[in-house]
Amino acid sequence: MKLPPWLKGLANRGNSALAAPILIILLLAMMILPLPAFMLDVFFSFNIALSVIVLLTSLYTVKPLDFMAFPAILLVSTMLRLSLNVASTRVVLTQGHTGGAAAGKVIEAFGHFLIGGNYTVGIVVFVILTIINFTVVTKGAGRIAEVGARFALDAMPGKQMAIDADLNAGLIGEQEARRRRSEVAQEAEFYGAMDGASKYVRGDAVAGIMVTLINVIGGLIVGMVQHDMAFGDAIKNYTLLAIGDGLVAQIPSLIISVAAGMVVSRVASDEDIGKQLVTQLFAKPEVLYITGGILGGMGLIPGMPNLVFLLLGSLLGGAAYLLEKRGPKLKAAQEAAAAAAAATQAAAAAPAENEEASWQDVLQVDTLGLEVGYRLIPLVDRTQSGELLKRIKGIRKKFAQEVGFLAPPVHIRDNLELKPVAYRITLKGVEVGSGEAINGQLLAINPGMASGVLPGTPTTDPAFGLPATWIDAGLRDQAQGMGYTVVDAGTVIATHLNHIINSHASELLGRMEVQALIDHMAKDAPKLVEDLVPKVVALSTLQKVLQNLLAEGVHIRDMRTIIETVSEHAPITQDPTELTSLVRVALGRAIVQQLFPGTNELSVMTLDNRLERLLMQALGTGNDGVGIEPGLADTIAQQAANAAAQQEAMGLTPVLLVPGPLRTLLSRFLRRALPQLKVLSHSEIPETKTIRVTSLVGAPM
Repeated sequence: MKLPPWLKGLANRGNSALAAPILIILLLAMMILPLPAFMLDVFFSFNIALSVIVLLTSLYTVKPLDFMAFPAILLVSTMLRLSLNVASTRVVLTQGHTGGAAAGKVIEAFGHFLIGGNYTVGIVVFVILTIINFTVVTKGAGRIAEVGARFALDAMPGKQMAIDADLNAGLIGEQEARRRRSEVAQEAEFYGAMDGASKYVRGDAVAGIMVTLINVIGGLIVGMVQHDMAFGDAIKNYTLLAIGDGLVAQIPSLIISVAAGMVVSRVASDEDIGKQLVTQLFAKPEVLYITGGILGGMGLIPGMPNLVFLLLGSLLGGAAYLLEKRGPKLKAAQEAAAAAAAATQAAAAAPAENEEASWQDVLQVDTLGLEVGYRLIPLVDRTQSGELLKRIKGIRKKFAQEVGFLAPPVHIRDNLELKPVAYRITLKGVEVGSGEAINGQLLAINPGMASGVLPGTPTTDPAFGLPATWIDAGLRDQAQGMGYTVVDAGTVIATHLNHIINSHASELLGRMEVQALIDHMAKDAPKLVEDLVPKVVALSTLQKVLQNLLAEGVHIRDMRTIIETVSEHAPITQDPTELTSLVRVALGRAIVQQLFPGTNELSVMTLDNRLERLLMQALGTGNDGVGIEPGLADTIAQQAANAAAQQEAMGLTPVLLVPGPLRTLLSRFLRRALPQLKVLSHSEIPETKTIRVTSLVGAPM
């Protein structure tokens, strides 16, 4: 006979795979199918044994995660008690008129032996047990589980950062770090599951009261109406059976509730609860001496139970004396064990300490780095689908496509020294940008045309310095309607990082990147680059030319034109500055297109004729413009700044057009004060473009 696939899969997994489905089916069947009294005795006995096993297991656990199945066991045991209540109710109402043994020996024993056959006492005991279980044990365990879940969730980022710190420091391996991260997540899930599972126990207590009350009322009706029993006989018979049934269910429920409280209330330690009680509660002889003395004094008071108090006081005094005698030996043994452990640890660490320093101890500085506070970890955590990781990949890809070379990877790590919502961007180990981003909120940036004020935390856009406000996510539509640009925390960091990468592109282009560019070109045009480096030009010279272009915002995507121009003029000059000027002329069309996309008319600023002649004379002295008089330099910078502000106010790109010999001089001079100002030479402008002068720099005011 061929088994179906699902049954074959269960058979391959073993008998344990069938245990849970069979148990659930049995629980449901107990609620529907009638059970004989003997089977009720079996299941009630099993319920009591299960509760005792759970209690003892909880006492011998060292940490909560050692008993991760406890929430599920709590649910199953609750369903088992409810199923037994339903099954026993059916038997009590149908066979209760025959006597106390109608529902089995277990219920009869609890109804007669434990409460002496007195149903009034049974009601009081049952109500007291239910109140203790419902209002004290279960409620307290649920509250502890709820607070534990909150604390576990709040502490999760810090624990994950500590794990990452140990991993980065080399104290643990990747496998151990993965195990610890899983353990941190499981701890939070455990307390959350315990918080929810405790609600089942509270519901079970309420259900127990209602079932017992229904059994009493239903038994009276059945006994008096259907079996013609007298009121006194009916109430005694059915009440004893109902109370016995309730006690059989509530006592295991109370035991499991105590076990739940023990699991969630214990503090993490290397010892189980029994060892903690012995080693901590009875560890100090002074405490036992004082307690014994107090009990002995109470035993001397007339009217008190003198024998009991004096006997117990004497026992505590004797225990304190024995403990005091054993104290030095025990302390010496503990010190010897600690010394042995320290010696073992020192022996294990000795090879590492005595090992000579090597090149493996030299850590390379990351070219690009991003450090985040612990509240920003979800943005860069792969296990939490960190959206910032995808955006960083997109930034590098877009940079490579637009600028012309592949930026180094961004190394991301957490930094406990930063504020929880802070981040910083490093370039070769040095901070080049920082800011704050509040995960879960939105940044409303005022581009200059927004109207109104938004409720939130005022701040400044970290990338461009624009005024902004951190707002709640629900205010997105309102902010956009007022003219604000609204972005999330991940976009804030990604935009800032993109701005840093583009503004420091020249520093990111190292020799390795230049060599990679040449190798990439060699795949498509091997003849073009085979004799370039080092026969025609040194790799360092080509790198400097490319860095000069990037420093002024010129993309190097057109490497064919750059290499052809360098190859043509390198035999004449090896000066990187002159080669850069020649390459810029060859790239003139691309430079103009980058600054003035989609237009043939170029609105530019130029120099006044007198200032132009004065600067040409200063350049002719051969000191590369260093001889410019300081007052004149301040005037040029101030007027250039005013003219650039006018250009930007008109929505135009601030571009200064100067003669070729002055372009490098003025570009270097104005770059630091006015990074947004671009300086072009006349020779870089294509003949097809029309020039419109909007302002003169250096003209009399």
